Amino acid sequence: MDLALQLLFTGIGIGSVYALVALGFVLIFRATNVVNFAQGEFSMVAAFLMVVFAVKLDLPYGLSFLVALAGMALLGALFNLAVYYPLRHRTYLPVIISTIGASILMANGMLALHGPEPEVLSGWFETPGFLLGPVYFDSQYLLIIAVTALLVALQYWFFEHTLLGKKLQATSQDKEMASLLGIPVAAMIMITFVYSAVIGGIAGILVAPVLFVSIHMGATIALKAFAATIIGGFGDVTGAIIGGLALGVIETFGAAYVSVPYKDGFAFLVLIAFLIFRPQGIFGERVAEKA
Repeated sequence: MDLALQLLFTGIGIGSVYALVALGFVLIFRATNVVNFAQGEFSMVAAFLMVVFAVKLDLPYGLSFLVALAGMALLGALFNLAVYYPLRHRTYLPVIISTIGASILMANGMLALHGPEPEVLSGWFETPGFLLGPVYFDSQYLLIIAVTALLVALQYWFFEHTLLGKKLQATSQDKEMASLLGIPVAAMIMITFVYSAVIGGIAGILVAPVLFVSIHMGATIALKAFAATIIGGFGDVTGAIIGGLALGVIETFGAAYVSVPYKDGFAFLVLIAFLIFRPQGIFGERVAEKA
């Protein structure tokens, strides 16, 4: 039982990162009807920005965090203008291919700038953690869980209780009708890309002290987050959060009780099971077409 509680805490911490990246997938999908396969690279770029500002330039950690997020907001805007906007009137396939190309460009750009060697980023707190009963609460995992919970709560308040949030929801549900109602659709989509880049960047910065900062970290996180969105129900915000947390717990328990080298495979075994038995996901609805 002591080990199970420890694994549960660790799994929720890792799952919170997957949930944040999955949230970026869902937001862009609902706004543009395409999957942004560069979402994981947003996390990777933000982690490298933190290494540059906090480690190499030796800026204060809090200032480095804010500057890195500002850089991610700029990257999200440039991504929208260069990758999505020129293809906005095309079918979804060219846009998806464009996001894959952008992810490869970002990964190779970081490789050219920083080299293949992984970087190390320290955590926010000097205290590594504390022991409460049988469970050791790592300070970085606590920070990840707390920030994820705060962002989810703020997002709920923003979308449900602000005019801009309701405009963003209207745009995601029906862009043509939103345009007829006077909502600036292009601006709403721009905000969505900026917000998704910042969310992905926060996830990357939070998980960087737990993992090594490398060009491969974005792809690994993105694959798990993409699986989480499918398990939760593609396009559903609640499903993305629940799916991310569930995957984190499943792979942590699988690594402890089955096999560490194959821990990444457990998430995809669950994904395959959902695709076979419930392809619409946990919160998705089955769509039927008339013959």
